[in-house]
Amino acid sequence: MGYRVVVVGATGNVGREMLNILAERKFPADEVAALASRRSLGTEVSYGDKTLKCQDLDTFDFEGWDIALFAIGSEATARYAPRAAEAGCVVIDNSSLYRYEPDIPLIVPEVNPQAIHDYRNRMIIANPNCSTAQMVVALKPLHDRARIKRVVVATYQAVSGAGKEAMDELWDQTKGMYVPGQEVAPEKFTKQIAFNVIPHIDKFLDSGDTREEWKMVVETKKIMDPAIRVTATCVRVPVFVGHSEAINIEFEDFLDEDEAREILRTSPGLLVVDKREDGGYVTPVEAAGDFATFVSRIRQDVTVENGLNLWCVSDNLRKGAALNAVQIAELLGREVLQKG
Repeated sequence: MGYRVVVVGATGNVGREMLNILAERKFPADEVAALASRRSLGTEVSYGDKTLKCQDLDTFDFEGWDIALFAIGSEATARYAPRAAEAGCVVIDNSSLYRYEPDIPLIVPEVNPQAIHDYRNRMIIANPNCSTAQMVVALKPLHDRARIKRVVVATYQAVSGAGKEAMDELWDQTKGMYVPGQEVAPEKFTKQIAFNVIPHIDKFLDSGDTREEWKMVVETKKIMDPAIRVTATCVRVPVFVGHSEAINIEFEDFLDEDEAREILRTSPGLLVVDKREDGGYVTPVEAAGDFATFVSRIRQDVTVENGLNLWCVSDNLRKGAALNAVQIAELLGREVLQKG
């Protein structure tokens, strides 16, 4: 049985990636519709070897469609997602709008697939933040073995996480550095991003954390275990695609680095590349375009009783957004819709 699938925000970075991944993974879709704002009406987007023309989101009728993958901002999602849900179309939303609502499941299929059945509460499923998604895929199998008490994470996040304009700004600033008089002032970012790093993603909160850091804390607790303590420092780096994370983990029980390495090697969604030699690790360049979350630099942290360090890299437009959304759709079809 095939499904009728809608991609909302089909002209954006994540929307285009959703269409690519639906085709690559041969998602069982009988029909796929690409939706965008009225100004993009008729814009052509690729879906495998097909070309789809974007339809107007404002006038689209969701009646009779099975799944809608949303890749638009929270403000537009608040307007259109309930309309799709009321028409009987299950919404899988990539924005942050619904992530923290207790009656809406927040899902990473490798981590908490059992939460899929809660979609019936409101016909909406939330996709987590890009930095959270890759981290919990790496943490979950280790948590199952030794119970995680605390996580300290520093992220190195690609500019594509802030959208096409952010990618353009990095590109233009980089070119401008070599041409006197053509320097490009920051607009999308608070400071120059080319040849720089910015320890600031999203708005600052009264606590001194940014909202991006707060998201990692709250989402990890909701997806995995509310008892886990998490502290994060989120940094934007001059990389186009691929988020990286340096993760320090403190466990309740001792976990040897060799056992941890073997656990991660046999866990879904992960690839371990961990050789203690030059180049024996994965960087964002290698991760871009790949489905996997990569783990490297696995080693004991001797400063605490039961500690490990690891390096985690993933394509933020894929596992951090579009891929996870498609995986949720696959899980929904396999575990719920197909079974009736």
